[in-house]
Amino acid sequence: MTAPRPAPLPPALSAMTLLAAAVIVHDRAADRVLLIRRGDHAKFAPGHWDLPCGKSDPGEPVTTTAVRELHEETGLVAAPESLRLAHVIHGAWGVESPNGFVTVVFSTTAWSGTAENREPAKHSTVTWTPVTALPTPFVPSSSTALTSYLASSPPSLTIRGWD
Repeated sequence: MTAPRPAPLPPALSAMTLLAAAVIVHDRAADRVLLIRRGDHAKFAPGHWDLPCGKSDPGEPVTTTAVRELHEETGLVAAPESLRLAHVIHGAWGVESPNGFVTVVFSTTAWSGTAENREPAKHSTVTWTPVTALPTPFVPSSSTALTSYLASSPPSLTIRGWD
């Protein structure tokens, strides 16, 4: 028997690397992916296309972050066990992460629900897009992750902003 795990401490945001998760939702039958367009007043990459993505809560497994953010942003529901590792992004800094961030990008081909924009204050659009007609401008690291996934490449790593 293992000892109970203590409750997580509040995040030390000024000293931590931010953990985030993104999800590539791939409808293979229609050969399309679900994308969001960041709102014109977004803190990061306004007007750019992106994957459903968001920050982990303290003490939350990254798979839980992925399914939570997917649901919060798009209304789709995916089970953590349906997620497959697609890509990892490690950035030296970000708008809300001065000490860097790690985004774990998952893919899934299994979900339920109907896609909708559930965060209209953050995103202007949530839409299915043919994989042969990806829009621009696209958040560069997310574009790299999606392009790699669509090329059937094994999970890979993008390093951004490090000397």
